[in-house]
Amino acid sequence: MADNYINTETEKGKINISEDVIAVMVGAAITEVEGVDGLANTVGNDILDLIGKKSLAKGVKISFAEEKMVIDVLILVTFGCVITDVAKKVQNAVANAVEAMTGISPMVNVHVSGVSFPKNKQ
Repeated sequence: MADNYINTETEKGKINISEDVIAVMVGAAITEVEGVDGLANTVGNDILDLIGKKSLAKGVKISFAEEKMVIDVLILVTFGCVITDVAKKVQNAVANAVEAMTGISPMVNVHVSGVSFPKNKQ
């Protein structure tokens, strides 16, 4: 995603926002939602982690469908939380953060790819 930009034009010129910037905003918004244990890795990000490269867009995919920004997030939910409630909170947090910082109202798809369990203390 490093060289992909969201482009808008104003009467004074063009504004280009890197998709990586939006992905970081999305990640920050998700960390504030109670019940989310983190973003999940995609296969490509697992490979990057193995070779020592970190991806800022881990678990976040940004695309466009019919001129609308679509954000897909892959999350891990903490065991014991109501998954649909957590997913709705993630949708709202992401949409509000992106709209507040870019002026663009996105569609947000939440994919719950796992449940995390508390680690046993020994």
